[in-house]
Amino acid sequence: MTVYSINFGLAWANSGVEYAQAYRNQLLGQLNWDHKFIFLDFIWQHNIADLAANLGFTNDEIIWLYTFFTDQKLAPTTFTLSDLQALFHGKLSQKLSSGKSVRFFYEEEDVFLTAYLKEEGTDIVHRVEYVSQGKLIRKDFFSYTRMFTEYYAPKDNKAYLYQRRFFNDDGSLAYDELIDGGESIFRLSNQICYSKEEFIAHFIRSLALSRHDMVILDRSLGIGSAVLPYVKPAKLAVAVHAEHFVKEAGRDAAVLWNNHYEYPFSHADEIDVFLLATERQKTVLAEQFQRFTPYKPQLISLPVGSIDRLRRPDRPRKPFSLITASRLVPEKQLEILIEAVVQAKKSLPELSLDIYGQGSEESRLLQLIEENQAADFIHLCGHQNVEEIYQNYQVYVTASRSEGFGLSLMEALGSGLALIGFDVPYGNQTFIEDGENGFLLSISDFNDGLLSHAFSQKIVDIFQSGRLELMSEFSYRKAEDFLTERIARKWQNLLEEVTEA
Repeated sequence: MTVYSINFGLAWANSGVEYAQAYRNQLLGQLNWDHKFIFLDFIWQHNIADLAANLGFTNDEIIWLYTFFTDQKLAPTTFTLSDLQALFHGKLSQKLSSGKSVRFFYEEEDVFLTAYLKEEGTDIVHRVEYVSQGKLIRKDFFSYTRMFTEYYAPKDNKAYLYQRRFFNDDGSLAYDELIDGGESIFRLSNQICYSKEEFIAHFIRSLALSRHDMVILDRSLGIGSAVLPYVKPAKLAVAVHAEHFVKEAGRDAAVLWNNHYEYPFSHADEIDVFLLATERQKTVLAEQFQRFTPYKPQLISLPVGSIDRLRRPDRPRKPFSLITASRLVPEKQLEILIEAVVQAKKSLPELSLDIYGQGSEESRLLQLIEENQAADFIHLCGHQNVEEIYQNYQVYVTASRSEGFGLSLMEALGSGLALIGFDVPYGNQTFIEDGENGFLLSISDFNDGLLSHAFSQKIVDIFQSGRLELMSEFSYRKAEDFLTERIARKWQNLLEEVTEA
């Protein structure tokens, strides 16, 4: 039996879905269940093997749609500049290095090559661009060998991508992707797929799934019709990672599903089980299925993460210290935290906030910190493994209005932090017991312009309460429900129940 988890892509700064998969990977490995993680996006900025390793996946745990129909193995990038020069037989006239790129000039052939390195200061080549007579004609992408090539032609004074070729280990052609704008045709040795959706459907059929296998859809937007008809006889689960409906559009006679889940919810009779990260969300969804649909699917509450142990500091926590960890993106509303800490600092002179993560909002947040002259006590700490860092702090804060689970909240809980957040589904309500191990703020009680002030007051209250130690112990007790050994038992029961049904 194999458990297949289907997702779209990977990056260096991943979302909670990818981190949830990383936790699942660890648990399934501990339980000795054969498992694979499938990624369907075309990934070119980095080698997918390097991105997967960053989350703790091994190469044999990953299936990438675009190499599945080749005999190449996923592997770290090891192709070198020397390997590259051996491939091109022109007369080298000049070589220039600049940061993470090296350019080779072949004047007699009127060609230059630009090699983009995996890391600055190494000779490991990720990709190479070929320019002939001033026109981009080709890009090669490498792991231990050439994985695929893109071909370009000039059109409207731009380089127009019209074809990709994917290769086998020996350099022979595995298949072609013919590209016209946003449309693709995939030409394999024994099959022509006239769209990406058909390509995915052919891939699912090629897995040759059995009734003992299980497929977990972690993302289904746009691919539901390519997967559902071809999964059987395997069991199919859909993981719900976020708020599953649009509250503002709620009506007595209908419910507007989140478009990420609309297809599987509308075909719930074809789904063996829906996986909900929290008991609260399971209850809400069960009521909605009963009220608005003819379906009564199996719903299981199964945390998407776990903690291997409770972490207690071996030295005193930093006094008046706050921490948050998330992607630096608009939906996390980190500006509320910054403004709240600036205000609370007037009552708590030793107060500090460390923000861990990276993302598109970094420059804007830095500017906000500078404008408030807060650089001495509010710090952007970048992307780090914070698992062992939480225990140095006293309070975890979050201004997000929606967390399907909240892995960072769980990790903070396991390090005994008190927590402050908005009273919103579902992670905050799962991990924060108002008045016991922190505070929940009701958004409806305040205009948006007053949220920072309300948050700042809760920060002041929690440090002036004299109950931080009691709150810390309450967090530790609550965190026991999320210990890996307990979550592993839930996964074991689920897999045995579903696959033996």
